[in-house]
Order: sequence, then C-alpha cells, then structure tokens
Amino acid sequence: MRTFPPVQTCSSVGRENHTVVADMDGTLLRGRSSFPYFSLVAFEAGGAFRLLMVLLSAPLAGLLYYFVSESAGIQVLIFATYAGMKVSDIESVGRAVLPKFYSSDLHSESWRVFSACGKRCVLTANPRIMVEGFLKDFLGVDIVLGTEIGTYKGRATGFVLSPGVLVAEHKAQALVKEFGDNQPEIGLGDRQTDFSFMALCKEGYIVPYNPELKPVPNEKLPKPIVFHDGRLVQKPTPLMAILIILWIPIGFLLACLRIAAGALLPMPLVYYAFWALGVRVIVKGNPPQPVKKASGQTGVLFICSHRTLLDPIFLSTALGRPIAAVTYSVSRLSEIISPIKTVRLSRDRATDASMIKKLLEEGDLAICPEGTTCREPFLLRFSAMFAELTDHLVPVAMVNKMSMFHGTTARGWKGMDPFYFFMNPSPVYEVTFLNKLPLELTCSSGKSSHEVANYIQRVIAATLSYECTTFTRKDKYRALAGNDGTVPEKPKHKANKVMGC
Repeated sequence: MRTFPPVQTCSSVGRENHTVVADMDGTLLRGRSSFPYFSLVAFEAGGAFRLLMVLLSAPLAGLLYYFVSESAGIQVLIFATYAGMKVSDIESVGRAVLPKFYSSDLHSESWRVFSACGKRCVLTANPRIMVEGFLKDFLGVDIVLGTEIGTYKGRATGFVLSPGVLVAEHKAQALVKEFGDNQPEIGLGDRQTDFSFMALCKEGYIVPYNPELKPVPNEKLPKPIVFHDGRLVQKPTPLMAILIILWIPIGFLLACLRIAAGALLPMPLVYYAFWALGVRVIVKGNPPQPVKKASGQTGVLFICSHRTLLDPIFLSTALGRPIAAVTYSVSRLSEIISPIKTVRLSRDRATDASMIKKLLEEGDLAICPEGTTCREPFLLRFSAMFAELTDHLVPVAMVNKMSMFHGTTARGWKGMDPFYFFMNPSPVYEVTFLNKLPLELTCSSGKSSHEVANYIQRVIAATLSYECTTFTRKDKYRALAGNDGTVPEKPKHKANKVMGC
C-alpha cells in the first residue's frame, strides 16, 4: 500500500498556479466526525425532535461506520437528518448557521497548503447541499464534489443518489470525472479511504490526527464571520446533544418563570429576582439620575449597542426603573409579555423624529441605532437620526453571555427569542453606562449627525473591544435570510408595551 508524507512537509510556496484536492472532515477541519454538523442541521431546520432522531440513530450509524462500511454509517445519518426536510431549509442552514462552526475548526496546516493554491477542490462524503455554501463563500473553493441526496417536490427523501456516498473509490471516480487527464498537483486526506483519490494527484499528503492542534485564529480566517444564525451556541457533540434534549423542557419552564418575574414584578425588584433565578445582571459605570419633569428638561436618550431584543429590558433592570424604547419590529407574543413601553418606528424619517421628540418630553428613552442585532464582536453602522433630536445622549455598551442558546434569530420566529435567551442555565447581561456626551460633541455645537453617530459607535466599540463596521440591517438579512429585512407595515395603533428593539 502506498504511503504519503505528512502535510507538514508540504511546501506552500509557489503554488499559485497549482490545483489542490482535499477531503473535508479530518483534513480541512480538525474534527474527523461530521455528527455535530448533521445535528446542527437537524436542530436548526427540524427542531428538537429531529435532533433526537439523529441522536437515536447515532449508535447504529457508528456500528455500521466502523464495522461494516463508512458509506453505510453515513447513509443512516443522512436519512435520519434529511428525510422529509425542505431543501430550502437545508440550504438556509448551510448558508447561515454552519459557517460559524466550520470556520472555528479550520485545520491550520491543511489551510496553509490549501489556501496557497490557485484552484481549490473539495471531495467530501458530506452532502454537497450542506457544505457548499461555506466552502465557496468563505474558503474560496472552486469545485465542491460531495454526496448528492434525492429530492421530491422540494423536500429531501433522505436517500443518496448514484454513485452513492463519496468515500473510497467513489472519490477517485469523482475526481477523474471532474478533471479527466488533468492531474491535480496536490491531494490532501486523513484516512485510508482517501488514498485512492490522493494517488491520482502528483503529490499526496496525509493529515495526521492531532486533537491538540489549534484551529486557524479568527483574525486569520479568509473571511470574517460577522453574521450567523441558529439557536445553538455550542457544537452539538453526542454528549452536548443529549444535554440539549434533556435541558429543553426544564429550560422552557425556567424561562417562563424568569419572564413572568420580569413582567409582573416592579422594576426595582426585577434585578434581585433575576439574580435569584440565575440571571446575572452586571452594571458598570454611573447611571444618570431620572430627569424631574418639573425642571422642564427633556429626557436622556440612551444609545445602546444591540445584542438581543432584551437590551431595553436589561437597561431598565440596571436603572431600576422602566425606560421607554423605540423598536423596528417585534412579534405579537413579545408585545404581550413585555414589561416596558416602546413604540414602533414607522420607517418615515419625519414621523419617527416627531415621535421620538414627543417621547423625550415625557422622560428618558432608549434606542438601538444599529437597527438589528449582531452576535459577533462588531458594531453595525449607527443610524444618525437620533443625534439630531437631542443633546442629552448617554452611550450604553451592552454585552451578553449565553452557554446553550442564542436569543436572536434572522430566519426563525422572533417570538421565541426571549424564551431561548432565558432558557440558558445562567445567562449574563453586562450593562456599561458611559459618560454623557459633552455638549461640544453634539449637533448643537456644529457637529453633523453622522459625526455624532460615528463618534458614539467608536466609543462603545472601544469600551467593548469591538470593531466598527459599515454593515446594516439589510446586509445582515441578505446574508442570513436572503431578503433585505424589511418588515411589512402594520396598521398604525397607539403605543403599547412591547419588548426590545
């Protein structure tokens, strides 16, 4: 049997005109198991019951994989994950959810060689529909050859199309079919079943398993992950998947209790109730005192970075008093359970400016000028309208920590956002009040609204060690949901008690 040298011995110099062909799991990625990624698709596109189905099929898949054939084991996972699932949902998860997890596991040595080559091809046993979005959009892969799954009327059947799962000789056949007599320069694989296609390349290198090898750091990724979707915070390994399934009913009851406490108790008591229920609220800086209406002064406008729709709730919790907020859109359920008053933006500049001025005359107000949430350490572009409306501006840096579920979504139902956040065993919200903006930095001193907005964005970013960007709500929704994030206008109604912004 032919042996191959380790990838560490492969030179990456002068490869600009070379073609590289690589396996995925265990080669481009450090992890050799694709179970977590099948589990992600199952949960994000099919819910907890689909994840349970994949989890229950895992022992059979493992037995077949190790004692019968790789192909048989993978087919079991594919069927359990995809049978009956909408093709559009699979594609959506592959585009919006998986890249975050794949990019955090990129093999540094394999990427060194792979990225040096001018033409890149990936041969993988994974379904092509699952991996193609990440490989082409984030790694610059030119050709993706993966397992093809059957479909019927827009839904996956769960069965594999001919020639079957791409393993062993099927990989070699796919390579020959794609390249013909043009022999690729480099072949990268990590196991014996990859040797057949590696032998067809001019040079072949094996990627040895090394669990201690660190992945490519975020700052060296070919494309930074600014936006990503999905509910799960951690990669669902078999153990993590079991914990998720067991925790969901407990977590949902706990979330209902936490939401009830926030909605029913007086705001000065919510801080202590949250702590008693395992929700940590950390307050930094010097919160301003409420404005006395008798003084004739308008309220303070809190300029918040936007992490979840709960930002104004935790701002109010930190202050010990309810703060009104303006919002782009929230679900009807969030309106019902909210403990604070907010008003929807109409998306008409003049109407919104008039509304915000009126609210400031009534008291303090919170606004999230990014217009949408961002999970990663980036701040989106701040809308400048708020800077024209008042000189009483207080920047607030919001940051949260979750161990199991994300409390935001671009693709799913936003009504579940607060529930998922509060379903975390011990979520944390950190609210940092920064100094009120000096008068000389406001519009009344000759600064433009864009200068004021950009300055506040930089101040908050510096406090959080985040990076400022010019991305907008439209950029996020185009990347994650395939639309521009526009919410159909609803009939106008009076201000209600709603959740977040």
